[in-house]
Amino acid sequence: MKSIFVHKSTFILAVIILFAANGYSQNIGLKTNALYWATTTPNIGVEVAVGRKLTLDITGGYNPWEFGNNKKFKHWAAQSELRYWLCDTFEGHFFGIHAQGGEFNIGRIDLPNFIFGSDSGDHRYQGFFAGGGISYGYQWILSPRWNLEANIGLGYNYIKYDKFEPCDCGERLESKSSNYFGPTKIGLSIIYLIK
Repeated sequence: MKSIFVHKSTFILAVIILFAANGYSQNIGLKTNALYWATTTPNIGVEVAVGRKLTLDITGGYNPWEFGNNKKFKHWAAQSELRYWLCDTFEGHFFGIHAQGGEFNIGRIDLPNFIFGSDSGDHRYQGFFAGGGISYGYQWILSPRWNLEANIGLGYNYIKYDKFEPCDCGERLESKSSNYFGPTKIGLSIIYLIK
């Protein structure tokens, strides 16, 4: 069932990008978020103009690493965002609406108390999140093919997770869910424009 969903989603995404690229072939950007790399998470995104003042941004990141002593920040996350540009696409101010989701397996990492509580560094958490929000950003033109982008987003995420003893085979202590309101994205991205 999940395989069919993945194949259909991939097909729909490819069709959207091909049609968008056909009409606005000079406005496709490949990007990576430097702040996400700071968490040791490789990430890539594509942004495609779908109108004179609209772009569709799709990004994803995957972190498979363990840091020793069962300390880990394993996760994958995906996000799509429809952006409205105040002037031209890929230049200046924009506002967006985004949807996001992913799964995580985090262990022995101290996180802010509002996420998993004050003892997050002493346990392992495994689960998923899904949500969305609104964003604001700005892109600077560095050269004809390179841009720099800063953005921030606020919104909501539903988080469902299991709390475990800190080792991989540790006993499950509890299952919880939470509703998170606050920052949902932040980025400082380097963009290569395909023309």
